[in-house]
Amino acid sequence: MQKSPFFKAAKTIRLFRKLHRYSGLVLMAFILNIAITGILLGWKKDSMGLLLPRTQKGISTDLADWQSLDSLKNAAILALHQDISPDLSAEIDRIDVRQQQGIVKFVFKNHYWGVQLDGATAAVLQIKKRRSDFLEHLHDGSLLDHYFDLETEVFKLLFTTVMGLAFILFTLTGFWIWYKPRQIRKAKLMRKSTNA
Repeated sequence: MQKSPFFKAAKTIRLFRKLHRYSGLVLMAFILNIAITGILLGWKKDSMGLLLPRTQKGISTDLADWQSLDSLKNAAILALHQDISPDLSAEIDRIDVRQQQGIVKFVFKNHYWGVQLDGATAAVLQIKKRRSDFLEHLHDGSLLDHYFDLETEVFKLLFTTVMGLAFILFTLTGFWIWYKPRQIRKAKLMRKSTNA
């Protein structure tokens, strides 16, 4: 006996529902992580300095007045070790030069402290935790790469690939679960009306 196309469609819907449900349950914590950290990262500049320290202002925006990057780097490391802890790593991750504000930000590689210096005087304008950097590492899965100090971003690549594929799967199966039953009902109604 040949099975109706409705039976085959219903079977596919059941399969997609199971796939959607169980993959959602398995990845729920990761999805919540991406959603929550994404919201926080979207608000980082408007968090009143809680997530991302506010950018301070220096006395001069003229680069001719500024000290050398090497002098500024040494001043930032000295401030970090004197004000926070001498045990913290001094390895720089990046230097953010903000000419319009007259400042230079130093972001460190092995911890989340950041130092802002006046470009002209090398005065310490701010030393604060950059919680947004931790959130970024959590959001994109690179926290383990950062923790294990890996040269490659293997955890980030794995995490973003798995989660990207999962979101594609959820979108396609979710659409199918929503769309196909409506299509079946419509076909059944049309069949009833032609048989009547």
